[in-house]
Amino acid sequence: MSDLGDRIREMIAADGPMPVEHFMSLALTHPTLGYYTTRDPLGAAGDFTTSPEISQMFGELIGLWAAEVWMNMGAPSVLRLVELGPGRGTLMLDALRAARVSPPFLAALDVHLVETSPVLTAVQKTTLKDAPAPVAWHGSIADVPDGPAIVIANEFVDALPVRQYVKTLQGWSERVVGLAPDGSLAFGAAPGQEDHIAAAAPDGAVLEVGAIGYRVMLDLATRLVRQGGAALIIDYGHAQTGFGETLQALAQHRAVDPLAAPGEADLTTHVDFAALARAARASGATVVGPVRQADFLRRLGVAERAESLKRRASPLQAADIDRALARLTSTTPEPGAGMRAAPGMGELFKVLAVLQKGLPPAPGFMDATETA
Repeated sequence: MSDLGDRIREMIAADGPMPVEHFMSLALTHPTLGYYTTRDPLGAAGDFTTSPEISQMFGELIGLWAAEVWMNMGAPSVLRLVELGPGRGTLMLDALRAARVSPPFLAALDVHLVETSPVLTAVQKTTLKDAPAPVAWHGSIADVPDGPAIVIANEFVDALPVRQYVKTLQGWSERVVGLAPDGSLAFGAAPGQEDHIAAAAPDGAVLEVGAIGYRVMLDLATRLVRQGGAALIIDYGHAQTGFGETLQALAQHRAVDPLAAPGEADLTTHVDFAALARAARASGATVVGPVRQADFLRRLGVAERAESLKRRASPLQAADIDRALARLTSTTPEPGAGMRAAPGMGELFKVLAVLQKGLPPAPGFMDATETA
């Protein structure tokens, strides 16, 4: 058990079982022992790899997407380019490099990174020390200055804590983390029923409710409606609300027990894109998608960008570019992953656009259905 695990056991022994949402919040963002507050989790030496770390093409295409949306907005003279949970700053670095193709767009940019991890903030400042636009850091999106904005959130929502509810013979009960007879952490159900949940489901079914993500989206979309702009949400998850537990923990690129060592493994859940869309629509925003990451990137020209990079690459570099392209856009499990393996990133990851009213269709969503 980790140091944070011992702290959590003491809290449960004193106050009783805690909701899964509270457990996730402690495990990820405890001020001194939380996962994101104590480490850089990315890359081969970390616990997971994100799309921007796989290839520069990903961030470059996001930068070009933002430039076109800026034009659709009427090319405001100042644009807040905001990234939520910017990792090492790699996506923003690549996006700003691509932005050089449009000097007026680059001149309008005022970059804001929303980050709660002091470790990652330090890495981002190194990555972006020579950025061609001013960069500021904030602990909350509420601290980003007013004005038209384009907001990018890649693998941000999946790390927001969720509440879980389990169906019992008596009804729905909140899922909690308590203590097993041997003193280890264990999942259980809180006493009493949640009468506000009326969904029909078989006994044992789990319902995940991302109330924090819903509020973040509602606040973000409200800002875009009032001040102008767009948001691009990229994450793994499902297009429709449904039942099933998706809480998972990763350490050294392998799945581990979420309760085994809190603060030492990444905790995430699959994003409910339908719930995010409902929150954005409630604010009056236009919502398009979600679409598969594979389709989004292909529509933006990822294959053509790969070919352009390969023309200036060595044979070894060209092979790496091909592998990166395949990984970003694959819709099937990796070879040898087994029958129960998750689909490729191009299928598992979805992309959702949230727009101020009246904007033309966003790039990459040409065939997508508007859900506003």
